[in-house]
Amino acid sequence: MLVSEALAVTAALCSALSSMFLSELKGRVPLLQLARWQMLATFVMTGSVSLAIGGWHTIGPREFWLLAGSSFAGISIASTTYFATIYSVGPRITALLFSLTSPFALALGYLVLGETISRWQALGVALVLAGIVLAIGMPRRFLKRGELAPAMPVVTPSTVPVSTAPGPPLTGRLGPGIVLGVTTALGQATGTLLARPAMAAGVEPFSAMALRSGLAVILFIALAATPFGRGKREAVQVGTVGLAVLSAFVGTSLGMSCLMAALRNGNVGIISTLSSMTPVIILPMVWLRSSQRPTAAAWAGALLAIAGTALISVR
Repeated sequence: MLVSEALAVTAALCSALSSMFLSELKGRVPLLQLARWQMLATFVMTGSVSLAIGGWHTIGPREFWLLAGSSFAGISIASTTYFATIYSVGPRITALLFSLTSPFALALGYLVLGETISRWQALGVALVLAGIVLAIGMPRRFLKRGELAPAMPVVTPSTVPVSTAPGPPLTGRLGPGIVLGVTTALGQATGTLLARPAMAAGVEPFSAMALRSGLAVILFIALAATPFGRGKREAVQVGTVGLAVLSAFVGTSLGMSCLMAALRNGNVGIISTLSSMTPVIILPMVWLRSSQRPTAAAWAGALLAIAGTALISVR
C-alpha cells in the first residue's frame, strides 16, 4: 500500500480509538464543551510540535487562507450542522448521511482539481462506500413523531459518532434533517478539498492541523456565548478532562495530522474514502469492549471495505 493511503487508514484507526475513549465519557460532558476541550488540546499539542520543528514557516499567505477555509468548512460549519442533524433525525440516519462525504469529495476533486482514478480504483471506492453503509446499517423504518430517539453520540469534527446517552423524542421533520446532514457531508468534503493544495505545497502536517484547530477553538469559544452553546454547567473531574485530552491526542492531533500528511500527495477522493472507514474499523473494538458481537451485515461491510482498500492500492 502506498504511503498516502496507509496514512489515511491510520487516520481512520486513530479516529476509531478516539471514539472508543469518547464512549467512556457518555453523559459526563456536553457535546460542545467536549468539542472545545478537544480543539484546545489539539491546538496546544500540534502547535507545540510545530514550534519545535519550525513547521509554522511552511505556511505562506496562500496556504493560510486555504487552511482557514478548510477549517471553516470542514470543522466550523460541518461540526455545527452535524450536531443539528443529530438533534433532528438521530445519530443512525446522521451517520448514513455523513458517508456522503466521500462521493462529494470525489466529485469536487474531479470538478475543481481535475483528479482522476482508474476503473479498478473507482470500483474500490464503491466497495469501501458500500462496506461503510452496510457496517453502519440501514434503518428499517424511521421513528415516528414522539418516539424515543436512538442514543445521542459524542462527536468531534473529525470522528464518527459513538453512542452515549439516550436522546430526546424526535419532534422535527425528516426533510430539514436530511438537508443538514447533506450540508455536513458537503462541508467535510469541501474542507478536505481546500486543504489539498496547501498540503501539496509542502505545509507541515502538524502546523496545518494546529492552524485548523486553533481557528476552530475561536469559533467554539464564541459559540459558547450563545444560547445554543451554553448548556448545563456541571462539576468537572480530572479524569474526565484527561480522557477527553487523550481522545483529542489520538483522534484529532495524531489522526488528523496523518490525514493532512496523506493529502500532501494523495488523491483527495481516495484519501477521504479511506479515512472514512472508521465505522468498519471500530467493529472489532466494540466487540472487545462490550463483548457484543457485531451483526453479520456489519462483518460483511468490513469485508467489502477491505476488498475495496486492496483495489484502491492498485495503480
